[in-house]
Amino acid sequence: MSESVEDPVVIHTDGGCRPNPGPGGWGAVLRQRGHVREMCGGEPGATSNNRMELTAPIMALEALTRPVVVHLHTDSTYVRNGITKWVLGWERNGWMTAAKQPVKNVDLWQRLQKACAQHRVEWFWVKGHSGIADNELADQLATRGLQQAIAAAAIPS
Repeated sequence: MSESVEDPVVIHTDGGCRPNPGPGGWGAVLRQRGHVREMCGGEPGATSNNRMELTAPIMALEALTRPVVVHLHTDSTYVRNGITKWVLGWERNGWMTAAKQPVKNVDLWQRLQKACAQHRVEWFWVKGHSGIADNELADQLATRGLQQAIAAAAIPS
């Protein structure tokens, strides 16, 4: 993995709903050595901002074809704190919070843990809508994912 330590895959992710809860979209921008991959998707039914914020890094990490170092940027403190601070305690406590309530989005937290285990992921929080180009692009991709999901759901089968 020495080559990838010097040349990490840099990922920016975003997700959201309109309204929340409601239809949602997610977006991710992956960069390494001048290669760029844009990804997006969405849910036409009722989902949440947090589910879409979690889905974006899951989909980006699952798209990687070999173990690498990843610098993952998110504007979601929920995602960053969840994966770096809370998830091990939740798992240890049988996926219950400190308040003895079931962890929300446990399916996605477990999937994110599994995706992270394949790589060496460093997490970074960025302020949303602050002019960071790839964060802005991830936001645009999330909007595109939302719009595509709604349009696909509107087509009669």
